[in-house]
Amino acid sequence: MTISSPTTSMIAKKDGAIGWMIFNNPTRLNAVSLEMWQAVPEILAAFEKDDEVRVIVLTGAGDRAFVAGADISQFGESRSSPEGILAYETATEIAFNGIANASKPTIAMIDGYCIGGGLGIALSCDMRIAAEGSTFGIPAAKLGLAYGAGGTGRLVHVVGPAFAKEIFFTARRFTCDEALAMGLVNRVTTRDALENFVRDYCAIIAENAPLTVNTAKQVVDEFTKAPGSFDEEKCEALIARCFASEDYKEGRAAFMEKRKPVFKGR
Repeated sequence: MTISSPTTSMIAKKDGAIGWMIFNNPTRLNAVSLEMWQAVPEILAAFEKDDEVRVIVLTGAGDRAFVAGADISQFGESRSSPEGILAYETATEIAFNGIANASKPTIAMIDGYCIGGGLGIALSCDMRIAAEGSTFGIPAAKLGLAYGAGGTGRLVHVVGPAFAKEIFFTARRFTCDEALAMGLVNRVTTRDALENFVRDYCAIIAENAPLTVNTAKQVVDEFTKAPGSFDEEKCEALIARCFASEDYKEGRAAFMEKRKPVFKGR
């Protein structure tokens, strides 16, 4: 089922328990325009309020790229003044943070180029699953621009400071094998198998208790915060919510009755 999107360059659709967000600019390798960045929060909001959606998958249209970065052709117009730069950076950070803070698990399904802002999108997701032959990189040093602080922090959390510096300093493209070795992607599969592989992962996640999955996501994210920022009370409240839920009762009953549980997210 297709969901309304504020721009044709972004496609949103629901397929069972999966909400698909598709960056639809294949002639430019899915380079993201300002309008596309601005559409991300609206699409996420639609998925968030739909209880049937258990997992959100982000991917690119066509078979050449996930997202090959921001649409540089717009920079002369949208990033040529301090005010324009601030407005553009605000739009991208809202998009990145929206993905990262989504209450539901997010998976980047990567086939082809995952460069610059595209890598930032992938890093904002909880998991990254890539097809063989995909390439990754952040060419900021070749363009004379600075990568956003939020995206830099996410890269450090995912691959560590040494690999993050290598990615930034060299500005080169990394192979899928290199990305897997440094922990930049979770899994790699063949191009032909990619979508089914991701769908299978989504099915596994969707069968589990949504409150437990959400709690795990939020508690893990708390541990990635700066020292001294860990919110123990928040974590304890999330854990208590699970034990007080109907799903916990259902999980126990299903275990005793030797059947699959049917979780409702409450």
